[in-house]
Amino acid sequence: MNTKKKIRRNREKPIQKYRFYVQSAFTLLCIWIGVEFYFFVRYLESNGTVAFYNRPPGAEGFLPISSMMSFFMFLLTGEVHYAHPAGMFIFFAILLVSLVFGKSFCSWLCPVGFLSELVGDAGERFLKKVFKFKLRMPKWLDYPLRSLKYLLLGFFVFSIFFLMSTMAVRAFLDSPYNLSADVKMFYFFANISRTSLIVLSVLFILSIFVRSFWCRFLCPYGALLGILNFISPNKIKRNPISCIDCGLCAKACPASIKVDEVITVLSDECTTCMNCVDACPVEDTLDLFTLLPAKKSFKVNKKWVAIGVVSIFMIVTSIGMFTGHWQNKISKEEYLYLYKNMESFVHPTGPEAMKKLNEETAKEKKAGNWKGVRNK
Repeated sequence: MNTKKKIRRNREKPIQKYRFYVQSAFTLLCIWIGVEFYFFVRYLESNGTVAFYNRPPGAEGFLPISSMMSFFMFLLTGEVHYAHPAGMFIFFAILLVSLVFGKSFCSWLCPVGFLSELVGDAGERFLKKVFKFKLRMPKWLDYPLRSLKYLLLGFFVFSIFFLMSTMAVRAFLDSPYNLSADVKMFYFFANISRTSLIVLSVLFILSIFVRSFWCRFLCPYGALLGILNFISPNKIKRNPISCIDCGLCAKACPASIKVDEVITVLSDECTTCMNCVDACPVEDTLDLFTLLPAKKSFKVNKKWVAIGVVSIFMIVTSIGMFTGHWQNKISKEEYLYLYKNMESFVHPTGPEAMKKLNEETAKEKKAGNWKGVRNK
């Protein structure tokens, strides 16, 4: 006679409370950076008549394209560009966090991801209370929409890594447009246009009905980290022997991954948020594992995910600080000049513009007028 195997209850404490603390702290840090940047812009607006307030380097984290180009330049030349060095280190920190713990930046540190979670949670409660259902995007629509962020990422990667020469990348990074990109970004939100406000409002409303609409379908940053998800050694694994098929893990997953139907979670949408692991009621049934060659693996305690994500990010950014590559090399006088002429600065968009930039920089070099990085 077969006897039913005794179920060992999972007594590990959930980690979601600590994840919320980390997300909140990082979001507050970003808000403080915004406040500091506001005072810096006030100095520029006054033409230098009010007290000078140091520009916060952390603002460069909101310049992903410039940061990616600076990282590309570093790979090509070993040079840390002077304009937005902190952005390059933040970009590298995000990549390294994702290589180690998958797409964890999105669920542990990203302020946009945090806001999307809060809106998504509120949206699910609203739909459940008012309409008595939870909206699920059908597969035939979900997959095509998810491909949009990869198309956006592909455009940026192709334009930068394949269309632009080393000289053209340097020319863009040295350009007045890039030097003032952080101030332009500030004014995008401070003086938001009607069209931009409508777009953001639509995204907000859609996020109420479709959880993390921007992150899931449109964020090119998320697409890049989703690709790194596949090569990360740390992945969530399910033990099919002890699994009781309760489906709580799949129900808890904010990315709607069918965790209960797979052995190893291999998805570009998994953000290592550990919601599914916390929801599993059976001990040693669903955990994060470091997968090693020869089919070897070892369990990773949930606490190490929190410690690891924060530590990697802080270590990489600290390297930038201690090596003197955190504050940029743009003087107050240069910023005042850039601010006065900011409206006249434009950047190349599209393949033809990139090719034109390549041709112009090549002609300058041939004519002996190419100076490369400015004299600092």
